[in-house]
Amino acid sequence: MYGLIGKITATPGQRDELIEILISSTARMPGCLSYVVARDSTDSDGIWISEVWNSKANHDASLALPAVREAIAKGRPLIAGFGNRVETIPVGGVGL
Repeated sequence: MYGLIGKITATPGQRDELIEILISSTARMPGCLSYVVARDSTDSDGIWISEVWNSKANHDASLALPAVREAIAKGRPLIAGFGNRVETIPVGGVGL
């Protein structure tokens, strides 16, 4: 399995719009076991994304999906920056 946890900082006042774009683009991603978008509780512009995939190859392939490419194009202007990004190897738990 392949995991990814990362932080995105939205441009001021655009966090909810960016969250909607991120959530709406993730309905059909082959190999994706979990894709969770969360508001940062201490940063009004911060978003955390936690992903679990069958493999890194499936994650990488998702970036070529039309819905994901469209979301990237729509969301890019709403992103002020990227924070921590950590790759993980999920081993189990609720939801997996």
